[in-house]
Amino acid sequence: MRWFFLSSLIVFSLGFALMFGLFRSNSLDLYQSTGPGIDVEEYFTGPIQAWGIVQDWRGRVTARFDADMVGTWEDGVGTLDEVFDFYSGDKQHRTWTLRKTGEATFLGEASDVIGTANGKFSGSALNMKYVLDLPVGDSVYQLNFDDWMWKMNDGVLINRAYMKKFGITVAELTVFMKKVPIQ
Repeated sequence: MRWFFLSSLIVFSLGFALMFGLFRSNSLDLYQSTGPGIDVEEYFTGPIQAWGIVQDWRGRVTARFDADMVGTWEDGVGTLDEVFDFYSGDKQHRTWTLRKTGEATFLGEASDVIGTANGKFSGSALNMKYVLDLPVGDSVYQLNFDDWMWKMNDGVLINRAYMKKFGITVAELTVFMKKVPIQ
């Protein structure tokens, strides 16, 4: 009887933890009154330096990188050019085309993005969802990105992206960005 109770308690605890992890959610409404406020056009104009890590589903760091970005905007359409230098020696380049579609919404496209990225921002937070062709070794995986960014003081932006396959988080990305003053 004691064994049955203990095993039932373990199964219930694991099930609850799994459900909590799968159904956790974040909403832009939580950040509506937070500052400093973010605007995609304002922040992604000019040069930006970035540093980041990729972690696997166990939390192990699988990649580290430095990145340089430059954004330009004209008539509500922006180009964000990103160059990633991985500590492994690999390089990656991505060019985003961003289009503002409203006061706090935008769409994004890039050559390795499947379809269109949908972005929104409110208060200090920005959220973008998209599907990305992600090269890993000799393979390419299509992963769903749930990309969250929070503007901090002094031109700093913190980015957390959750990479999912079949609704399960398989990796996470953490990036710290800093606007470079134009001289």
